[in-house]
Amino acid sequence: MHGQAWQVRLVHLFDILDPSRLFARTLGFQPEDLYNRQLAIGMTLGMSLELKLLQMLIKMGHQAMVKRMQAYWLDAQPDMVVSVIPNFNRALCESLRLALPSASYVTVLTDMADHPPAFWVEPDLPQQVVCGTHYAAQQAIAAGCSAQRVHQTSGMILSPRFYALSASDRWAERFRHGFVGKQAVGLVMFGGYGSDVMKTIATRLVDTPLILVCGKNAALAQSLRAMTTQAPHVVVEFTDDMAYWMRLADFFIGKPGPASLSEAVHMGLPVVITCNAWTMPQERWNTQWVRNNGLGVVLKSFRSVRSAVHDIVSHLSTWQKNVRQVQNRAVFEVPQLLAKMTI
Repeated sequence: MHGQAWQVRLVHLFDILDPSRLFARTLGFQPEDLYNRQLAIGMTLGMSLELKLLQMLIKMGHQAMVKRMQAYWLDAQPDMVVSVIPNFNRALCESLRLALPSASYVTVLTDMADHPPAFWVEPDLPQQVVCGTHYAAQQAIAAGCSAQRVHQTSGMILSPRFYALSASDRWAERFRHGFVGKQAVGLVMFGGYGSDVMKTIATRLVDTPLILVCGKNAALAQSLRAMTTQAPHVVVEFTDDMAYWMRLADFFIGKPGPASLSEAVHMGLPVVITCNAWTMPQERWNTQWVRNNGLGVVLKSFRSVRSAVHDIVSHLSTWQKNVRQVQNRAVFEVPQLLAKMTI
């Protein structure tokens, strides 16, 4: 990993907690699938309450989880455990300390801000915390973490594909997908399962060239392809190369998720996002980050997406200049931080 002689093992937490897949066999889906389905149909209004319920259930099952994880660590014998998930860090860290006291425990936030308490940061445990924003680092210190255990990077971790130079001609690729001339192209994306709100956006932007990324939502993709539009609307289903599609676009429309926002900004795309009661609690600060840095337009609703896009397109060079001020090298910085923690 970036010059480090490490053996890295990717572990799904629920493979430890539910090795017989009882949850999936009983309900017919994995726990994360419920979250993705809620995003796809826009049912995010009550997620603050759902989060509190989840945290209560985690607290109730804490001892059982610690016991099972402790057994796993004793068998796996890691020198370091790196967590990229919230809510379970107390159980993960405590179990590792009981099993292997000399092993390091590191949490790399995949959100741009914490949502305390007990979401990402557990300040009374020997938890090293890696934050992608200054705000998250300050949150960790304010929660009680010593400054020596809080490490800040220049952004969120992105796939190395977003740093690779493209061998293809951007204008030729745009033309191949039907985008003729230099009219600005928008990229619309709402996570790995898309969202029904994409149909609203496509309807209001029938005369705007768009790339609509639906992920694994084939039904949504079919609906979007069936629409009659005045400008090319290219519908993309699941892809593992978002960098390619973002290189073809000029601006981004979507939810204020830390990954998609960071990818778009890194690729030079000003953003159009919303902040309202439906915005997930851990993503609300992201909209402040966009406003404070002049990275795009934050709406209350996508009903006004047409005027926001007009604003972006009319002053595209200014918006793009602001976006290019953000330099994100986290994918290279994190391995260097982890290497120092193993010394």
